[in-house]
Amino acid sequence: MTVYIDPPTWPGHGRLWSHLVSDSSFAELHAFAERLGVPRRAFERDHYDLPSHRYPDAVAAGAVEVGSKELVRRLTAAGLRRPKGRAR
Repeated sequence: MTVYIDPPTWPGHGRLWSHLVSDSSFAELHAFAERLGVPRRAFERDHYDLPSHRYPDAVAAGAVEVGSKELVRRLTAAGLRRPKGRAR
């Protein structure tokens, strides 16, 4: 049971973002985010969006740093990946 974070390289709203995911359950992910004080509105389908200035906080709290491709691989292997739906 591990929470992972990728580097803050995703642009949006004038800043860079990381993704925070769990390899075991959404309950674990929500509990971790709550301990960090991350609002639930930052949760999107299968991950939390975390601004770059919070990256060190997540790592200090125990999130394991991985690359973006590895993060998606672990999320998918855990059966927790929820990709965006395709337009019809």
